[in-house]
Amino acid sequence: MPRTPTDAAPAADASLSHGLKQRHLSMIALGGVIGAGLFVGSGAGIAAAGPSIVLAYVLSGLLVTLVMRMLGEMSAAYPSSGSFSAHAERAIGPWAGFTAGWSFWVLLCTAVGLEGIGAAQIVTGWLPGTPEWAWVALFMVVFCGANLAAVKNFGEFEFWFAALKVGAISLFLVLGVLAVTGVLPGTDAPGLAHLTGDGGFLPHGAEGLVAGLLASVFAYGGLETVTIAAAESPDPVNGVARAVRTAMWRIAVFYVGSMAVAVTLVPWDSPEVAEKGPYIAVLDHLGIPGAAQLMNAVVLVALLSAMNANIYGASRIAYSLVERGQGPKALGRAQGGTPRVAVLVSSVLGFVCVLLSYWRPDDVFPWLLNMIGAVILVVWILIAVSQLRLRRRMEREAPQKLVVRMWLFPALTWVALAGMATVLVLMAREPDTRVQLYSTGAMTLVLAAVGYARQRARAGG
Repeated sequence: MPRTPTDAAPAADASLSHGLKQRHLSMIALGGVIGAGLFVGSGAGIAAAGPSIVLAYVLSGLLVTLVMRMLGEMSAAYPSSGSFSAHAERAIGPWAGFTAGWSFWVLLCTAVGLEGIGAAQIVTGWLPGTPEWAWVALFMVVFCGANLAAVKNFGEFEFWFAALKVGAISLFLVLGVLAVTGVLPGTDAPGLAHLTGDGGFLPHGAEGLVAGLLASVFAYGGLETVTIAAAESPDPVNGVARAVRTAMWRIAVFYVGSMAVAVTLVPWDSPEVAEKGPYIAVLDHLGIPGAAQLMNAVVLVALLSAMNANIYGASRIAYSLVERGQGPKALGRAQGGTPRVAVLVSSVLGFVCVLLSYWRPDDVFPWLLNMIGAVILVVWILIAVSQLRLRRRMEREAPQKLVVRMWLFPALTWVALAGMATVLVLMAREPDTRVQLYSTGAMTLVLAAVGYARQRARAGG
């Protein structure tokens, strides 16, 4: 019997283990939303947008929530370690799955290197005189080894990393709310002084809001991991459904809530906000002893968590691509339920990125960073287009698979696509992001051309 269109792409995880427990998935969903970008990049966003950074995070958070809902609808219906790459192949064609998967793989491998560098810089600040590259190598060995052994090791690392991140940011929010309301001993309620004074809510006008919006869009990291990881759990459908249904409040509390606390308590133009970050600035303002080192420890945990998650995600995306005939067969070898070759290659490529940052800091490394700058937008666009097409098919052929449904379909899917198009236009207008947009566009076109040529060749064969 010929396969229907909705069954055209395989699940791509038949040889993988199911070693992730529900507690792992729950904490990955909860802590995965707290990416390193929230701690590292939010100070620059506040400096650019002022108090309107809260509005920027609301707008970008709504867009990300819609993306997660669309991805959740497809991942609950068709759980796969390939996640959006497998969905794009099923909905649009093999070339789209090829493009989404390999561009995201390059992004994750590069991010592993960047996060390793960031983590090493924090540790060398505590232990001056020790070489950065050695710390990066140590982190790589630890997380590569953990991912090589078994998926449950990844799950355990992420469980405790996520617990620490959630605990730290929850404590920050509790202290912040008590200070804002004037309940915290030794503090006076600031009222709206910092929101409406110091240049007003929009101190740099619409341009400042745009800069803050672009900064906030790319701060959301790790949201996709739970849809990749769910395929290696005993009950992937319910795992994805729970994660997606709580995505909005997690974004609202952790991102929007912490930005609102920061700009309410501390003047947005305070040098500390840009130099040390809003979290340290707030804790210093509240007189919390050792605030800088405390937050550095939290940022270190966030960076190590991202390294671990990205090695895992890169290996599963690569494995899924190979299982679907979209890459070198060696990467698809799984032993003991783990794609060990893919784990090893992804980790090595991450360390090569680290070496490039030392060897070629002025040409090759910046080019690599620009090339991955807008990959997440390409992925989001393919998610939205895939959901538009798959939803219609599922309603006709397999309505029982619609465990998670996109709200107000298809209207909100089109709203999300319009939002992504707006971000692309804004990136093209800004000199700092224009190069990233064009570099990512070039890589995407090359991958799409290669994927389409492969698709035609296989169809012809």
